[in-house]
Order: sequence, then structure tokens, then C-alpha cells
Amino acid sequence: MELALIGGKVIDPAHGKSGQFDVVFSKGRVAQVVEKINLDHVREVVDVSGKIVVPGLIDFHTHVYHGGTSLGIHADNHAVEAGVTTFVDAGSAGPGNFLGFHDHVIQKSRSRILAFLNISFAGIYGFNLGIGECENLKLCDASITLAKAREYVDHIVGIKVRVGMSCSAAHGVLPVEIAKQASDTLAKPLMAHIDKPPPTLEAVLQRLGRGDILTHCFRPYPNQPVDASGLVRQSVIDARERGVIFDTGHGRGSFGFETASKMLENGFDPDVISSDIHSDSINGPAHSLLHVMSKFMALGMSFEKVIEKTTIAPARAMDKTELGHLGIGALGDATILHIEEGTYDFFDVNGNRIVSNRHLVCDGLVVNGEYWAPA
Repeated sequence: MELALIGGKVIDPAHGKSGQFDVVFSKGRVAQVVEKINLDHVREVVDVSGKIVVPGLIDFHTHVYHGGTSLGIHADNHAVEAGVTTFVDAGSAGPGNFLGFHDHVIQKSRSRILAFLNISFAGIYGFNLGIGECENLKLCDASITLAKAREYVDHIVGIKVRVGMSCSAAHGVLPVEIAKQASDTLAKPLMAHIDKPPPTLEAVLQRLGRGDILTHCFRPYPNQPVDASGLVRQSVIDARERGVIFDTGHGRGSFGFETASKMLENGFDPDVISSDIHSDSINGPAHSLLHVMSKFMALGMSFEKVIEKTTIAPARAMDKTELGHLGIGALGDATILHIEEGTYDFFDVNGNRIVSNRHLVCDGLVVNGEYWAPA
């Protein structure tokens, strides 16, 4: 046995496990989760008494093509602070530059990186200039995208499309329809970004089916998921009943406390909590996945629920059954953390503030069965 985490409280929502257990890793996978392990044959022992051990957190919406796009952050430099063992890049690269992302970032990263492939050939290439990758539909070719996704099928978990005035100008839902052709043929989900219309939220949702993902699902006005009376829009309810997955994707402009509060009051939780961390959101208001999770706790969501929505929920959304849990044989990822108590200010994308007495802090990671200590 290569590694044992001993003395911690294990919370594994996928298996309904909550209690004090030792977690043992061997050959890059979870080998044992037991009340007390015999340490005689364990190479490395880490005492995590007083800490909480959860499955490795999955940040389902990030931008980590560092050096290849203006919005890419360095995954390994952010991982321990964020508590993240798996970063899912949400379309930073397209068919024209995914090779560079794969060879120079994914393959060299200590963190696990998976990706949605952008329908636009060059990915998100003009973010800081306000240039939308779907403004020119010549860049959006379903056949080329499909071929590249099949070439890197082990790393690509779906197709990404960004639509809205800043991403696709006046093309409305056309880029969604093109991307949907590629994702349906690939038999993997489509993740759709929305911002200011056109198109409307309703128009985008109408194109999404079971397993597809609407990201930025708690965005503020416009294209917010609640109506003027504070009720969840019928189109949103209908989409969930069809099996559409709702992802937070906080980011720089896509998470409002007013929207989130109303959605939660109506019993409409996001299916997945993610940060949409990138160069323009890492210093606020998103900061990190743990920071976004702490915001949901401040809004009344339980700790156990935020763990579920950052472990097994994104794993299932990607159909990655070896991730998101601590079952025997799962990939050897874990996040070690604690709930820090104090007074903490949290801000949404419009500068609105809420105050909480709790914040999540990472105390170390295990990735592929190897311990990764905080700096």
C-alpha cells in the first residue's frame, strides 16, 4: 500500500458514507476504506485527524489552457488552494488548437484535466478583446469538431458552445444547433453557455436534451431563470424534467445572489456547483471552487450537499464512473479539508454582499494515489 489517510472523517455522498475511516490508496486507486488500517505495510501515512476527507473535488467548469488562451489559469498552481483534483475545461480550446492544449498542458499537469471541446475552431481566442468565437459561423464546423473529439476521446467529455451577444452576435441559437449535431453524433453532452440575449434562455433550453448541460444557470438579469414574480420559469422546469443538467458556472458575470436565493427557495438546486475560474474571475468574484461552495453554504445549502454537487454529480454528468467517489477501485483522488469559522464576506457578480460564519479550506489533496501537501 502506497498511502494511507488516517484519523479523518470521511464523507462520500455516492455511497452514503459518513464517519471516521482510514482511506488507503494503492497503484493509483482507492484500495480500502476501513475503520482502522494496519499500517505495517503502508509506505506513507498522513494523519488527517480533525479534518474531513471527501472524494477529490471536480470543478466542472474551468479554463485552464494556460498560455494558450488569455483566460487560462495554471491548474497546478491553483489546485490545492481550490481543493480540486480534476479540472474540467469548458471549451477553452477548439479543434484548431486542442493539440497544443493536450501536449503542453493536459499531459504535463499533475492535476487531472478533462475538457469540453469548443465548437469554434480556435476556441475562446478573443475573450479579453470582447471577440466572440461564434461571431463568424465559418469557424463552427460540426464535422471538424467531431473528428477532433474522436481523436482525443479519452480527454474530451463533450462539446461546448457559447452564445449570447458577446459570443455569437446576432446569430441566435444557430451555433447551438451546429454544436448539437456534433455532440449528438459523438454521443456526449453539449454544454451551452448563455449571457445577454439574443438568444433567449428559452430558445437555448429548447435545443437541449437529456444529459446536455446549461451552464451559468443562476445568472442575474438578463436571461435569468426566474420570472418577475420570483418563480422558476416554466421552460427551466420543463428542461429539468427532460434531463437537462444545470451547472452553476459562477465566473465573472454569471452568479447572482438574488437569482440563487429565489431558485433555492423554490427547491431548484443546481445539479452541479462549479467555479468558471479563469484569469478574470480568480481574483474575484469566483476565487475558487471552495469559495463558490462556501457561498452556497452561506445561502443555506448543507455541507454534505455541496460535496455531492462537486464530486459524484459532475462525475455522473461526464459518465466518468471512476471519479467522484471513494469506492474500492475508484481513481485515487481525495480532498482533505476543514470548515473554518469566523466572519466572511461573499460577493456576487454584481457586487452584492452576504456574510457567513463558515468558509471551506483545503488541507491537502490526493491525486492518482499520491499525496499533495499544501505549500
